[in-house]
Amino acid sequence: MNEAEKLKKATYHLWTFTASKMIAMLGANVMAFGFSLYILAMTGSAMSFATNIICSVLPRALVAPLAGYVADNFSKKRTILLAQAGTILTVGGLLIYTETVGMSVYAIYIATVFNTICSAFSGVTFSSAIATLVNPERLQRAMSFNQLSMSVAAIGGPVIGGMMYGFFNMDVFLMVNIGAYIIAFCLEATMDFKLYSTRGEDVKKEKVWEGLKGGFYYIKQRKVIKTIMWVALWINLFFSAIAVGGTFIIIELLKVESTHFGFIQASGAAGMLIASLYFATRPEVKAPLRFSKISLLLLAGSLALAVIPLVTNFSYIAIVSFYLIIYFIFAIFEMGINMPIGVYMQKTISEEFRGRVFGLMETMAMSMMPIGMVVYGVLYDAIPATIILPVTSVIIIIISLVMLRTSILKEAHPEYYEKEDITKSVPHSTT
Repeated sequence: MNEAEKLKKATYHLWTFTASKMIAMLGANVMAFGFSLYILAMTGSAMSFATNIICSVLPRALVAPLAGYVADNFSKKRTILLAQAGTILTVGGLLIYTETVGMSVYAIYIATVFNTICSAFSGVTFSSAIATLVNPERLQRAMSFNQLSMSVAAIGGPVIGGMMYGFFNMDVFLMVNIGAYIIAFCLEATMDFKLYSTRGEDVKKEKVWEGLKGGFYYIKQRKVIKTIMWVALWINLFFSAIAVGGTFIIIELLKVESTHFGFIQASGAAGMLIASLYFATRPEVKAPLRFSKISLLLLAGSLALAVIPLVTNFSYIAIVSFYLIIYFIFAIFEMGINMPIGVYMQKTISEEFRGRVFGLMETMAMSMMPIGMVVYGVLYDAIPATIILPVTSVIIIIISLVMLRTSILKEAHPEYYEKEDITKSVPHSTT
C-alpha cells in the first residue's frame, strides 16, 4: 500500500471509528439511562442505584490491566470485535430473560458487570490502537473526534432515553442497544488496525504475569510517563470534590430543581463538545504537558469559584446561570488537560506497551473514583462546602506545581524549551 492509499484509508478510519464510537456509546447511554430509571422506580432505593454504579465501575478497574495485556499481545481488531460481540450477546441474553421470566434488578446487575468487562477490553484496546489507525499528523484530530463522539452520546443518551421511557418498556431499550452495537461491530470490522503499526509480525507473546510486570517496569523506567500516572491518580481523587459536591451543593443546599440541574450537567457535555471541535481544527499542541499544566491550574482555580453562590445573595436564575457557566468551563479545562496528554502518550509510548500503560492508568484513575466519593461524602456531612472546595483547589494547585515542575516539562519537551532558551539568549536589536 503506497502513502496516498494509506492516507485515504486513514481518512476512512477517522470517520468510521468516530461514527462507530458515537453509535455504540449512544446505545449504551440510552440503556444505562433506562436502567437507572427502572431501578429507582422498582426499588426507590439509593443503595440499589449505587450498586449498579459500582457494577459499572469496579469490574472495569479490575480487568483493565488484563485488557491492556491482551491489547499488546493479541490482534487488536479481533479483541475489539469479540468484546463488541460479548456486549451484544449479554444484552441479547438479558432480553431473552426479560421475555421469558421478566425484568429484575439482579439481572440488570449481572448484565452490567458483563457489559463493563466487555467495555474495558474494547475501550483499552481502542485507546491503544488510535495511533495505528491514523497518520501521526492527524492524531490530535482523531482523539478529538473520539472525545466528540462521547460528548454527543453523553448529551443525546439521556435526552433520547428520557423520551423513550415514557412510551416504551425496557425491551425497547435493550433492542436499541443491540442494534447500536451491531452497527458499530460492522463498521469496526472494515478497519485496518495495523495501518500505521511499527511492530513486527514475529513478536513473541508474553505470559500474562510477565506481561503485566513488563508494563509496570516500562512505566517505572520513564519518569515523565510515571509522573503523568501519579498526577492522574491524585487528580481523580481530589476532583471527586465536585463530582460529589456539585450535586450536593446545587440540589441540597441551593435547592435547584432537578430539571434545571439536568441542564447544568448538559452544559458540561456541551463544553466537551466545543473543546473537541477546537482541538480537531487547530494545529497540534507544541508542548502538551505544559498546556495540560496550565489547564489544570485554571481548572483548580475555577473549582474554588463554585462556592460563590453559597456566600452571596444570588437570585435563583443567577444561581442556575452561574453553574451553567462553571460546568461549561470545567469541561473546557478538563479537555485542555486530557487531550494534549493523550496525544503525547500515544506518540511517546512504544506500541508494544501502549495497551498495558493505558490499562494500568485506567485502573489507577477508576480505583480513585469510589474512594474519592466515599471520602468527600463523609467530608460534606461534617465540614461546610465553603471550606472543602477552596482547600481542595489549593491542594490541586500544589500537586500541579510540584509534580509538573519545570524540570519534568523540560524532560518531556526538550526541543520546545531549548528553542525557547535560544530565543531568550539572542540579543534584541535596539534600532
